[in-house]
Amino acid sequence: MMSDLEDDELRGLDPGESEDDGTKYFDEGQTEEANLQLQYKVPSCAVTQDMIKDGLSLLCRTGNGLSHAFVKLELVDRSLTDISLLESFVHLRFIDLSTNHLSDLNPLAKLTQLLWLKLDGNHVREFRGQRLEPLIYLQWFSIAKNRLQDVEGLSGPALETLNLTGNSIQRMQGLQCNKLTNLVTLELRGNRLETTEDLYLPNLRRLYLAQNIIKRLEGLHKLERLTILHLRDNQLETLDGISPNMKSLQYLNVRGNLIFSRSALRSLAGVADTLRALVLAENPIMETDEYRLFVLSQLPLLERLDKEPASEEEKADALERQKDFQDEDPKE
Repeated sequence: MMSDLEDDELRGLDPGESEDDGTKYFDEGQTEEANLQLQYKVPSCAVTQDMIKDGLSLLCRTGNGLSHAFVKLELVDRSLTDISLLESFVHLRFIDLSTNHLSDLNPLAKLTQLLWLKLDGNHVREFRGQRLEPLIYLQWFSIAKNRLQDVEGLSGPALETLNLTGNSIQRMQGLQCNKLTNLVTLELRGNRLETTEDLYLPNLRRLYLAQNIIKRLEGLHKLERLTILHLRDNQLETLDGISPNMKSLQYLNVRGNLIFSRSALRSLAGVADTLRALVLAENPIMETDEYRLFVLSQLPLLERLDKEPASEEEKADALERQKDFQDEDPKE
């Protein structure tokens, strides 16, 4: 059995967070605000020495161990359009530049010691030409709520967590999977994806795709190490595409889709040995007779269905009904 902490992790939640908290990962009003900003030219605003001085913290030894430097910089909500002055601060390891007006990230190329970078709420349109390749130690990168439409040019040999939430990404074609081999967590909530194709990331463990317009599950058979797949609020009518090759999958959330028939769940048999938590709430199939018994009869090792734990009594009843369900028309 999973511990409470493990269960919270598999539900995609921090311990103590309710399931409904944080499910709207981006505000549509913010997108509208961004569109309004396009109607006027953003005033130029370059970072200054005083701003940098005020934002520096965390004094650490430098690489040679003989001197010290501040390695953390926070410049949030400063209306910045130009960060060229940062090029000389080569010891920085942690940078937060959220809620500015940045579109050119090239000055960051010289900060080769960066481990952590947050650029949420800026005006970045593409990765092509941004010269982020020198950031070979970058492990955590968040660029949520920007203006990205694709991911071509994105790479990061040490990157473990990537947050692309709340952009306008329509396809993952062009993702340089061979340059993202250490990626473990990928956040793509609130974009415009219609398919899960082109996500071959061999070490990926957690994939968050809520609030897209996904209609087809494609290419998931390549994600053999995936443990968490979050597909809430999409347009799926079937779970065809969930593959037996997904031999590590423990948590699947397809809440708020268009799944209406038992036959739409048949592909889950391929992950029955590993799947421990399944969320099907707010799908039409919930209104069918003996919904919970049917699902548990197909997934006898399931520990949680929707918000409710699967009791031993419930599992026993489902096992007794298993043959009855098999004899029924699978399309019913």
